[in-house]
Amino acid sequence: MVTLQGATNMATTMMKAMLTSAAACFLALHAAAPLAQDAAGVEALAGTLKKVKDSGAVTIGFRDASVPFSYLGPGRRPIGYSIDLCLAIVEQMRTELSVDDLQVKYLSVNPQNRMAMVASGAVDLECGQTTNNAERRATVAFSPVIFVSGTKLLVKRNPKVKSYRDLAGRTIAVTEGTTNEAAIRSVSAKEGLNFKIVPVRENDMAFAAVQNGQADAWAGDDVVLYATAAEAKSASGDFAVLTDFISYDPYGIMYRQNDPQLEALVQRTFEDLAQARELARTYEQWFLRKLPSGTTLGISMSPQLKAIFEALGQATD
Repeated sequence: MVTLQGATNMATTMMKAMLTSAAACFLALHAAAPLAQDAAGVEALAGTLKKVKDSGAVTIGFRDASVPFSYLGPGRRPIGYSIDLCLAIVEQMRTELSVDDLQVKYLSVNPQNRMAMVASGAVDLECGQTTNNAERRATVAFSPVIFVSGTKLLVKRNPKVKSYRDLAGRTIAVTEGTTNEAAIRSVSAKEGLNFKIVPVRENDMAFAAVQNGQADAWAGDDVVLYATAAEAKSASGDFAVLTDFISYDPYGIMYRQNDPQLEALVQRTFEDLAQARELARTYEQWFLRKLPSGTTLGISMSPQLKAIFEALGQATD
């Protein structure tokens, strides 16, 4: 069980760990500087950057229903917070590789195939809502943290349902292959809640299950739940996100393992964005201003994420 005090302690511990990781990345970047300087010559390139230089194209993996991180916007074009950060990495590639006509290709991915798509080379940058954890780092690499989220439950508003414990024995929809699925199964087993867990392929399917009464709740990342509830409120009823955190999850952009040139370029991109305050501006665009749909989420930056951005070089307020 995660109490409120426990959740606070977990968040503080995680922030310290991530700041330590950011410092380690900074040292690794400087250690890799000669390699980055050699990248001006085609023969010195390796891994993803060589592939991009040779092909003149980079492939972005996107999610089609993860508002506001990565989703299909007007004209069914991939847009979102994660997409904008990935495009900044692409722009850094364009500049450093001197490929003015670098083509950006988009390939839809889902929680079940996204890691395999990155590892196989089908996708160069996975730009969605993917949690960076130890299990996944055994297979793929991650950018610096772009968001700190956590698992909560979305329900149809009901004054009798204030906690996930009030849903004991009820049906919970969850997107298959996510950390949310592992979290909800774990809390159900530990607390004897006997949830009837129904895995689905994508976020929109989990929400539809709650809308249609096929599930009593959707277990997902809190920011996506808040965004979905806000977007759907006027059209399909009133939904609530329960306050209890079931897990904490730091997001990152995925790319292939053992690719030091790409790792150094991604780190340079994030440090440049932080120093120019573009990380904060991009966050504000997607979480504090109106989305293309007209909805405003009003989700302020967490202290943990603010500290991470400051460690990358963003000026303090």
